[in-house]
Amino acid sequence: MKQKGFVFLLTLVLALSLMPVAAQEPVEVTIWHMEQPPHRVERIQTLIDEFNAANPGIMVMQEPQNWGEIYTKAPAAVAAGNAPELLFAIPDFTPILKDLGKVQPMGEFIAELDAQHTFYPAAVAPYTYDGDTWAVPLYNMVHSLWYRKSVFEAAGVAVPTTWAEWVAAAETLTTDGQYGIGVPANKQLYTDQTVYNLMINSGADEIYNSDGTLRFNNEQTVMAYDMYSQLYQFSPPDSASWTWGEAEACFANKSCAMIMQFTVITTYDTQAEGDPADLGVAAIPYMEGAENPGAISYSNGVMLLTDDPAKQEAAKAFISFLFEPENYGRFLNMEPGLFLPVTESGSTAESFWSDPMVVKYREQIEVMLANSTSGRLFGFTNGNTFPSIAQISAQNLLAQTLQLVVIDGQPAADAVAEGQTLMEEAIE
Repeated sequence: MKQKGFVFLLTLVLALSLMPVAAQEPVEVTIWHMEQPPHRVERIQTLIDEFNAANPGIMVMQEPQNWGEIYTKAPAAVAAGNAPELLFAIPDFTPILKDLGKVQPMGEFIAELDAQHTFYPAAVAPYTYDGDTWAVPLYNMVHSLWYRKSVFEAAGVAVPTTWAEWVAAAETLTTDGQYGIGVPANKQLYTDQTVYNLMINSGADEIYNSDGTLRFNNEQTVMAYDMYSQLYQFSPPDSASWTWGEAEACFANKSCAMIMQFTVITTYDTQAEGDPADLGVAAIPYMEGAENPGAISYSNGVMLLTDDPAKQEAAKAFISFLFEPENYGRFLNMEPGLFLPVTESGSTAESFWSDPMVVKYREQIEVMLANSTSGRLFGFTNGNTFPSIAQISAQNLLAQTLQLVVIDGQPAADAVAEGQTLMEEAIE
């Protein structure tokens, strides 16, 4: 009996050893991003598929979101415990989630990436405060002034560099069937951005004093809002409801002679003439006497929202994959001529400069890169970071202040004073 029992046990052990071992479930990483256009989603998916194929122990998935909802949806997801592992962000959005305690510090990981690819310090700076860095910068964007060279030449208009020249150009270029410029007045992020372009170029780029109190209500800010109202009279009537897309469409169909925008390259190439020799791009004009002209520019980053070690490592592996030069250019060129490199290795990557659209519009993209060197973002200037800017940005208070001027008809000085009150209430 003992021998039979031994044989039975041996047979059972051998049978169990020959049974297929269940494959370990891959570590899942979900990405939320706001790059909704289908061609951008497709490019991101291509890179995800390549990464997943090379890393069978990891399953990366994307879930595109939209800017109209993310400021409320992401905090709710964090509070409910169902946030994604990775979330694309902009600097003034990151503090909102950091205050909820789920955003993971990324300083050490960024140092590892920096050793390989060399980040531009200005790209990292807006995410660095409270003793660490809270997002990995992925790509940069900068506003420029876009125009058609032939339209300017036909009207005898030179590319404006000062505000006086800008208003004169907008007036001259306003003709039957064409508005001199297209500028938004919607209570939305695009309007915040265009308003801030003028604030930078009037010397009002600092919204905060060094002690963290607000200094929005000052003479330079009033000048910026007054200038905006002068330009707005040469903008289409429906620009009060514009976002980025409507501005690009107005430029593409020749209804607007000029716009301020991150880029128009894709729409110009696919919906307009597509002649790179006629597409002009310049720095945003500045107020006479302005000491440090520039434009709104900032890096978009990615936050890590999980404290699970396995998911953290998987997420970092995917981020590292994106920064490899053969991948990084393709990632940036999900929208050629919009997303700019944040690393030195990315700025020279063949995968970036060899894209057919980038080759075609290289001259314009080089101007954008030059414009980005003098760029800055409200609440993140001169080495200072004030996380309370998140509350101001989330409520689009720069844009709301503009509406007081161009829609409600308030004098710029009164509107700016009210805007400061609204901001102080928002950050209490």
